Amino acid sequence: MVCWPWEKRHLRKRKETSRRFYTTQHPFDCGLDWHARSMDVGLLSHEGDILLHRHMKAAPEPFLKAVAPSREGLVVAVECLFTWYGLADLGAAQGIPFVLGHALSMKAIHGGKAKNDTIASPKIARLLRGGMLPPASGYPAEMRATRDLLRRRTHLMRKRADLLAHVQNTNSQYNLPEIGKKIAYKANRAGGAERFDAAAVPKTIAVALMLLTYDDALHKALALSILTTAKPQDAQTHSLSQTGPGMGKILRLVLLDAIHDIRRCPRVQDCASYARLVQCRKESAGKR
Repeated sequence: MVCWPWEKRHLRKRKETSRRFYTTQHPFDCGLDWHARSMDVGLLSHEGDILLHRHMKAAPEPFLKAVAPSREGLVVAVECLFTWYGLADLGAAQGIPFVLGHALSMKAIHGGKAKNDTIASPKIARLLRGGMLPPASGYPAEMRATRDLLRRRTHLMRKRADLLAHVQNTNSQYNLPEIGKKIAYKANRAGGAERFDAAAVPKTIAVALMLLTYDDALHKALALSILTTAKPQDAQTHSLSQTGPGMGKILRLVLLDAIHDIRRCPRVQDCASYARLVQCRKESAGKR
């Protein structure tokens, strides 16, 4: 069969669209706005009729009871917020298909004039029914704890970087000579607070240096815990990551944690885009 160039281009775009949106059809589509204590449920039939739109307590029992009449052929979608773990596990245990919506890409919800829980749940269901829900990658339950620990370490490392930058910036603010040695190392912090003549500045710097000293032991224990508990899903990919220059053991685990399964990115371009290394190109009427 011969395809014209424009047909090949159309087929390629259709494949890319199917990867970017959840297009599987179900008899019943359920959108949830799930919070820590409450949730809003929006349930649609295949024809688009609203079968259920209710505000209730965020717990498995009320949810299962509410959707019981539409249990066969039901699919559930929720935004990728911090509360989705429990709902994903509930879907796996009850055999209910679960779709994790990409929160930043769901412009139909966040881009509207009004946004609240009551409006959000039916909109999620309609995006799901229309094949326009951009899915996020649902992380396996057995790997979530390690991922959260790695992300928490990243947060703490940024706080540590803020302390180091504060000491250096204060030194520049008072036009003092460069410290010279890296104060990230404990042996180079002696006398750091005594460099300043102003009354309150030495105390500020001393506090920052004390926090850095406390962080030394904290980060060492945290890194040891990560290295002993983290088990990469793909041993071959982990072995290949060791060949990359400039990456230590922790950074390799952080990268593997973010990628999870390289098969999520069929092309190199997809992986680069996922890592935010490619700028978004906007075109209209042939103009970029």
